[in-house]
Amino acid sequence: MASVYALLSEFPGAKQVANAHLTRLTNLLSEASKGRYSKDTAITFRDAARTSIGSNMPAKSLELKHTIKLIKELDSEIDEIENEIKIIMDEINSPILSIPGINYRMGAMIIAEIGDFSRFDSPDKILAYAGFSPSTYQSGHLYGAYAHMEKRGSRYLRYALYNAAKYVCHWDPTFTAYLAKKRAEGKHYNVAISHAVKKLIRVIYHLEKTNQQYIKAS
Repeated sequence: MASVYALLSEFPGAKQVANAHLTRLTNLLSEASKGRYSKDTAITFRDAARTSIGSNMPAKSLELKHTIKLIKELDSEIDEIENEIKIIMDEINSPILSIPGINYRMGAMIIAEIGDFSRFDSPDKILAYAGFSPSTYQSGHLYGAYAHMEKRGSRYLRYALYNAAKYVCHWDPTFTAYLAKKRAEGKHYNVAISHAVKKLIRVIYHLEKTNQQYIKAS
């Protein structure tokens, strides 16, 4: 993507690419791609631009340059925010980050939404707070279950737990086997993931209450 941004920032249209000096185009692509793109790529791009049937629209080219500039600024702000999140999470030193598949961003969302774990006397209370009702685990109809979930609870926590469960099921063998078991029972993928959410929040609750690290099964 960096190569695309670099190319279109300097040559924001087929006409500009078609008229670009080959040496400049080659150097730009090589630098932006860290050596992945060579002179052959530059020639391919320039030849494609020269056979393009698109219209030359200066206003659209200017708009494209400004849009790319805005994207870069937003990416920079996101990087800054994520760095601050990492610093805060390292200070908190939550055991949630020891769970395979839960990164700083997802872990921060879960911790921020739950807050003080002492407010909840059981994992089920957190599930209820997130809006995961018992019908979510019993229903074989995905859309009915999901629609019910959306009506109440913290949608941010629900989003974080649901997506965290998908990653954990991918990276942790215990959760991978659990998801496979639920799927073998005939449950829809999203309903099976909802069961994994229930298992995950019990693990998170135990780790936070005991301040223990997650031990991945060998």
